[in-house]
Amino acid sequence: MYRIYINDTVLIIADFVPGGIGPNQRIDVQSFDFKEFYKHVKKGEGSVYVLLTDEPRRMFKKIRKPFLTIKAAGGVVKNEANQYLFIFRKGKWDLPKGKLDDGESTKIAAEREVAEECGIKVLSVGGKLCKTWHVYEDRGQTVFKKTSWYKMKAKKQKLIPQLEEDITEARWIDAGDFSFVRQNTFPLIKDIISLLEV
Repeated sequence: MYRIYINDTVLIIADFVPGGIGPNQRIDVQSFDFKEFYKHVKKGEGSVYVLLTDEPRRMFKKIRKPFLTIKAAGGVVKNEANQYLFIFRKGKWDLPKGKLDDGESTKIAAEREVAEECGIKVLSVGGKLCKTWHVYEDRGQTVFKKTSWYKMKAKKQKLIPQLEEDITEARWIDAGDFSFVRQNTFPLIKDIISLLEV
């Protein structure tokens, strides 16, 4: 199964229909055109759609082949008080992440981005939590961003949001207060949060 995030919309490519998906959320694979779909949903209010296919991997590759792919990495940072690091960017709660520099590994990039965007020192970078695919426009070009997310540890410390990256706040949030973040974030971040609650 693959998930493509477009602002508040999620496109699931799978060989089964996940629970809670109604008939109006299923897309006919024969007539599917991603460019048209993207145009339709990029400014929409958000929903979940399922593209049902016998070969999800092949369909996913076919969808993203015409577009530029950018690699990025981010961190899900936990401190000793069982709090997680979130940033507030462009009116939404988010997690620190950014594009890879030339020749940089995803793990190194994730640590660097957390340090730059929040002004903190990371103690350790653990294993990969997940990877996500997010579609957006950059200078009129549709881009697929592949983000590798890593688990990290840091001491509770003063946070310095990177204002030049439109981050107006960085905050430690208790694991029990994720509902606060969920009220004003993207489906992609909600899905990452759900991995922390297992």
